[in-house]
Amino acid sequence: MDQDTADIRRVIEGDTSAFENIVRRWQRPLINLAYRFCRNQQIAEEMAQDAFLQIYRKLDKFSGGASFSTWIFAVSLNLYRSSMRRKSLPVEPIDTLKQIAGEQFPHLKFEQEEREELVRRAVSALPQRYRDAIIVFYFRDMDLKETASILNVSEGTVKAWLHRGRELLRSKLGSRISPPEAIKEVCV
Repeated sequence: MDQDTADIRRVIEGDTSAFENIVRRWQRPLINLAYRFCRNQQIAEEMAQDAFLQIYRKLDKFSGGASFSTWIFAVSLNLYRSSMRRKSLPVEPIDTLKQIAGEQFPHLKFEQEEREELVRRAVSALPQRYRDAIIVFYFRDMDLKETASILNVSEGTVKAWLHRGRELLRSKLGSRISPPEAIKEVCV
């Protein structure tokens, strides 16, 4: 029995202090995932805290059919999506990114930091389903099966969304940046 399963059982049996172990293990990954949505550390921490509250409330619903990590990422992802819709933070229109890249860096190689920011902005401007698929698959380094489970869609749908998301990024970022490699280079 792994640590998560043992702690889940203890919490369900009434030992609420066991949830602290779950929070310690999963706090950083959930904050990192939230940060991908909002690009603000304080807001990401608040979003992760909300996710832990939701996870705690729904812990008895965890069936063990999927891994615990898949389940908590799915719960968190749904909460983060809802949170971002409510807050509606300003997002840079993706159509302007190619123009920005062309005007600011016409003959220069992208500096790593500038390149990462451009990719982050491009990913955040994608339609939600493509953005979510790319964030979970590339930034959280999940495989197709885990990504499909988190997004609650088939693996074929994830493949299609990833393909379409990469195509949109390629068309908007131009030939200087190859989306899969650029996405992988962006630091967590």
